[in-house]
Amino acid sequence: MSDSRSFPSDKLDVVIVGGGMITHDQLLPSLYHLQRLDRVGAIAICALNSPPLRELAEAPRLSQAFPGQGFQSLPPLDEPPERIFPDLFRDAIAALPPGNLVVVAVPDHLHEPVIRTALERGQHVLSVKPLVLQHAQAVEIERMAHAAGLFVGVEYHKRFDRRALDARGLYREGRFGEFRCGEGKLVEPYYYRHSNFQNWFTKENTDPFTYIGCHYVDLVYFITGLRPVEVSVRGVEGNFPNGKAAYLWSLGRVVWENGAILSLLNGLGYPDEGAGTNDQGLCLFCEGDNCGGMIRHDDQFRGVSHAYVDRRAGAVFRFVSPDYFRLVAWEGEGLKPVGYGYDSVEANVLAALRVNAASAGSDGEGALVKRREVLDDINRRGIIATPANSSINELVTEAARLSITQQGRPIAIAS
Repeated sequence: MSDSRSFPSDKLDVVIVGGGMITHDQLLPSLYHLQRLDRVGAIAICALNSPPLRELAEAPRLSQAFPGQGFQSLPPLDEPPERIFPDLFRDAIAALPPGNLVVVAVPDHLHEPVIRTALERGQHVLSVKPLVLQHAQAVEIERMAHAAGLFVGVEYHKRFDRRALDARGLYREGRFGEFRCGEGKLVEPYYYRHSNFQNWFTKENTDPFTYIGCHYVDLVYFITGLRPVEVSVRGVEGNFPNGKAAYLWSLGRVVWENGAILSLLNGLGYPDEGAGTNDQGLCLFCEGDNCGGMIRHDDQFRGVSHAYVDRRAGAVFRFVSPDYFRLVAWEGEGLKPVGYGYDSVEANVLAALRVNAASAGSDGEGALVKRREVLDDINRRGIIATPANSSINELVTEAARLSITQQGRPIAIAS
C-alpha cells in the first residue's frame, strides 16, 4: 500500500474518535492549543452518540481556556441521545484528505479497527495506550504504516515526564548500574466504577494491568532498554454498579531478559476522598560494582498540596500534580496546557508533520521513500512510542490477558 497524493506540511486536520475522559482531560485541550499555534487545523470529534460530545462542547473549563474555539460534532449535538452511530467513525475518517491525523481514544479492545481504517484511508494515527491487545495486530499495523509512509504514535505520555527522560539518559550512561528488582503501582480512583468504565471495562475486554499497568511496563523498557521475557498476572474480580463482572484489581509480575523482576499493582479503587486522586509510582533497585543503585519516582505527590474552600476538585484537600497536565495563564487569550501530557501530544503531532514535510516537493515513490526515512529515524530514536519500537508492550499485554484468565499462570514471551 502506498499513497502518492500530496500531504499537508504546515498543519494537520484532526479527527478524534472517542469523546470520553481522556479526550476532555488531555487530548482536546492539547489539540486546541496546537490549533492556536497553527499546527492543527480543523478538529472533529466522533462518538457513538451525542451526550459525550455535548458535555465536551459545554465544558466550562475548556470554554474558559480556549475562548472562541470549538470542534465539529459527529453526530451533531442535537441528535437524540439514544441514537447510536457505531460506524460513523468510518465516514469521519473518509472525509479527511490524506496525510492528516486520526486520534484513537476509544476503549482498548476497539482500537484495531479504527487504526486500520485510518491507515487504509492514508491517515497518520495517534492512539491512546495500549496500541492494541495482540502482538500480531501491532506487527500488521507497523507493516501497513511503513508501506504507506504513515506515522503511528502511541500516547505513552509518561515517556515525556522529565524525570523519566532524565532517568533514561543516566541509566544508559551506567550511573545506576543494572536493574535487578522493583515495583510499580498505579491505582485509579474508585469513582471510575460509576463512570462509563462499567460499560466496557469488563473481564472479556481488559483488566487493570492491561489498561494502566502498561504505563510502567513501557516505562521500565523505555528507561533500561531491557525486554520482558515472562509475565504473570492475578486478578481480583468484582462487579460494577450495573452488575457487569470485571477484574477490579490486579497484581502482576514481569521478568526481564537479565533476570530482573518487576511487581505491578493496579486497580480501580483509590479513595475518592483521598489526597492524591490516584496512587502511582515506580521504584527500581539496581546493582553496580559492589554497590547498589536506585531510581524512585513518587508520581502521586509532586510536592504541591492545595486546601480548598469548596469541593470542585472532589475533596477539600488534594495533592496537585503540575507535572502531568495543568491549564495555566500565559501571554495569550485563555489558558494554555503545560506538562508532559501536553508534551506527548505535541511531540506526536509534530512527528506526523515532520513526516509530511519530508516529502514536500516530491511525489510518487520518491515522496514515499523520504517519508519512510523520517519514520525510520523516529523509530530508531525511541522517544515517541511507535509500533516498531514499542511492540514489546503488546507481547506483555497478550501474555497478561492469557495469564489473568488462568489465575496467574506464568506466560513466557518469545523474543
